[in-house]
Amino acid sequence: MAEMTSHGTPKLYDDEGDLLIEGDRLADRVVLLPAGDPRVASTGPGRIRIQWGQHLLSDLVAGRYRTVVCGINDDDNSHGIIGELLQLISTSQWTVQSATSYARMFQESVAVHASDDREPYVLKFDLDRLLILAILRPRGRDHLTVDDLSRGFRTISKMLANRADRLPVASVSFLGAKSNRLVDARGDEPSFETVLRTMHEAGFRGDVYPSLGMWRLSPTAVFASYPFPASLEEMRRGGF
Repeated sequence: MAEMTSHGTPKLYDDEGDLLIEGDRLADRVVLLPAGDPRVASTGPGRIRIQWGQHLLSDLVAGRYRTVVCGINDDDNSHGIIGELLQLISTSQWTVQSATSYARMFQESVAVHASDDREPYVLKFDLDRLLILAILRPRGRDHLTVDDLSRGFRTISKMLANRADRLPVASVSFLGAKSNRLVDARGDEPSFETVLRTMHEAGFRGDVYPSLGMWRLSPTAVFASYPFPASLEEMRRGGF
């Protein structure tokens, strides 16, 4: 059990650490809200865990996941997470240049042999101890759309179904991306809730890592999983 203060609230840190670690509006921080009863196991269709404050690259290199979902394009991936991973994982025979070349060759092949197929495609890169499922940005575009994300994750959900060897799985949020930015129907970056809803409706039930920019959301509070509590929608409708 956690040590309690004189007021009955749990302490996070030893000695006076709780006072010393108090954040302010200048710090990178999030305010995490509890949701649901942790003593009762959920029997619903499953949730997406949101890994606030965790470091995706470090977790992947440490072997915490078997599969990761990200984006790829046929032009330049040197600034994307796939490029970072191919440099960090020494057992991989892929390089960022060869992965980009493969994506380009795949696009050219599709243009010739399957031009009527619906994009985007999902490319697999097996790095021995880590499988990358990369949503290929449609040719001729500098971005992914929410519709692309939906179709891509429907394919990914099928690739993960009944494949325990590909679990656990994590995904980037596709927000704040440098190489494969995500836009909505208006051409703006969608909300994190839109991204989570799109993934969840497509059948994805893995972990999602927020972008670094979302570590500065305070004082807006966040939840640790999706779907969000029904109380949020009630508040949006003007209820309490």
